[in-house]
Amino acid sequence: MRLFVLCLAGLLLLIQYPLWLGKGGWLRVWEMEQQVAVAQKRIDALKARNAKLGSEVQDLKDGTGAVEERARYELGMIRQDEIFVRVLPPAEATSRSPAAPTPPSSDASGTPASARQP
Repeated sequence: MRLFVLCLAGLLLLIQYPLWLGKGGWLRVWEMEQQVAVAQKRIDALKARNAKLGSEVQDLKDGTGAVEERARYELGMIRQDEIFVRVLPPAEATSRSPAAPTPPSSDASGTPASARQP
């Protein structure tokens, strides 16, 4: 009887092998699901990129706003009736300007140094 039970257990394990480790087993299905999820994320990103490019193409075909914007920012062009003004941030303005005269120093009361008596 013991031999019979061992044979049945062995057959049960042989039947379970394809379910878990075979070509269409659970482990293979899990791996494939992971690959599908990664591929779906990539497809979604590419769809968003395609939609963005499609709208940009449509803007370039239909309107002049997109062409004008590209000319301004990428090529530095301005219109004929415009004046170009460049505003520098304070850090760049002080480092690029020639030596500026320093204002006269004053004491805590606000009296200029030239008005004080020695």
